[in-house]
Amino acid sequence: MIELRHVTKDYGKRKALDDMSLRFEKGKVYGVLGPNGSGKSTMMKMIAGLVIPTKGDIQINGAGVSRHVAKDVAYLASEGMIYPGLTVQQMIDFFASQYADFSMEKAEELIQFMNLERHQKTAKLSKGQQGRLKLLLVLSREAPVLLLDEPFLGLDPMVRDTIVKGLVSFIDFGEQTVIITTHEITEIEPVLEEAIILDEGKVRGHCRVEALREEEGVSVLQWLKSNYK
Repeated sequence: MIELRHVTKDYGKRKALDDMSLRFEKGKVYGVLGPNGSGKSTMMKMIAGLVIPTKGDIQINGAGVSRHVAKDVAYLASEGMIYPGLTVQQMIDFFASQYADFSMEKAEELIQFMNLERHQKTAKLSKGQQGRLKLLLVLSREAPVLLLDEPFLGLDPMVRDTIVKGLVSFIDFGEQTVIITTHEITEIEPVLEEAIILDEGKVRGHCRVEALREEEGVSVLQWLKSNYK
């Protein structure tokens, strides 16, 4: 379980997060939605222990978050992660050396599923191939928490579809807590259990996706648009 309690993050006079309180339960898949600058990436970096709150605190399973949280959190950053001088296989080997929960067996399945060439230099990969490699590196970990910050950024629809199928095939549903920030709501909706809207560093909406469809007959995208009338 992940809990943010009255978390504020100031960057000078700008509040990236403003007194935010949220709880993410074990084994659920969450979609965090909102416009650019709403605080999504800041929140993810905080859960990953990369950014420290100005006020408030964040806990994972009752323990305060620090830079040591990486052993329990697999984080797909919207930028970076890939070293251009390495091959695909060398990136896999590097991650395996850094994280005790990295599964080479899963990585072998994923390299086939993602249609990647293990001896290709990462600098030569297309943006779509880089996106698939980043997801491979994260999904190969058996960490209790997966943070996917804009995993579809700049990728064409076919690549996005492959990534969604990868999530369905390789996430341990019921055990791993998965938080996904994205603008590509339609593609990701089938795997979401709950959706959260952030705006100007605050929680603007929170819903259970199945109840939204069954009780109100609307999609997550329609629900999001209704909150911005």
